[in-house]
Amino acid sequence: MAVYTQVSAEALTTFLAKFDVGELVSAKGIAEGVENSNYLVDTTKGRFILTLYEKRVAAHDLPYFMALLDHLAARGNRVPPAVRDCAGTAIHALQGRPACLIEFLTGVSVTHPTPAQAAAAAEAMGRMHASLADFTLDRPNSMGSQTWAEQLARCGHDLDKIEAGLFDRLSQALERVLGHWPKHLPSSAIHADLFPDNVLMLGNEVTGLIDFYFASTDIRAFDLAVMHGAWAFDATGQNYDAAVGRALIQGYSTSFGLSDEERAALPLLAQGAALRFLLSRAWDWLNTPADALVTRKDPLAYLRRLDFYETHGAALFA
Repeated sequence: MAVYTQVSAEALTTFLAKFDVGELVSAKGIAEGVENSNYLVDTTKGRFILTLYEKRVAAHDLPYFMALLDHLAARGNRVPPAVRDCAGTAIHALQGRPACLIEFLTGVSVTHPTPAQAAAAAEAMGRMHASLADFTLDRPNSMGSQTWAEQLARCGHDLDKIEAGLFDRLSQALERVLGHWPKHLPSSAIHADLFPDNVLMLGNEVTGLIDFYFASTDIRAFDLAVMHGAWAFDATGQNYDAAVGRALIQGYSTSFGLSDEERAALPLLAQGAALRFLLSRAWDWLNTPADALVTRKDPLAYLRRLDFYETHGAALFA
């Protein structure tokens, strides 16, 4: 989450008048994340999240995201569907951006997850995947493996401003990973971004899975690979927590299951996940507006994950 687009109290009051949510009490921008503009909104009837969708989230994708959230919520998953206005409309416009008012879920995101918390979150992912077995809509992964070469070219040798020789290192890694990318693993709708800050918890209980704006149809086990890289390392990517890593695999296997073929592919999928987030972070690092209220994330933290998975991946997922 972040704030790129400012919303005045007057504009927000007018916007909220379309809903049966009471009158505006307060609104505060949320600085974490890099994708959309988000506000924590309190009204006389409750608390909500206002999201304005920025460049990376296309307006034509919003019906897919809203349908997916409705599908998951109807099957008992703890996700935040959009609030409909008095006319039944979920997707609106505000300050020249597509916008939704989102249900607020209680809980906090953990910074240093324990094995028990990691297992619970992975179990929640497994239940989510089970619920999506009959979800029929399709959306190609806009940040999937078919886009990484283009993203690398777009960053170009500006990558060397982040670290000397980074462009060449990533070029070699990308050729190696894509050359062996699995073609026949099961696919489904996936979250594709289930970092700790997208999981709300109270103690060891998952109270919400949030921020589905990279959700798409892709290799199902890739979702677990993304989660593994996000949860099992510290923020710098220098320290790997083996107990958390094992808990993620065990939790997912318990609630959904992991085939031998999927498990064997996880080392490569994890390297692909590291490349995916390294490239998007690098682009944001090089191009984030100076006046944006946003927390930039270090791309080199994912270079360290990439190197770790290349060296130790086979042993991690055996």
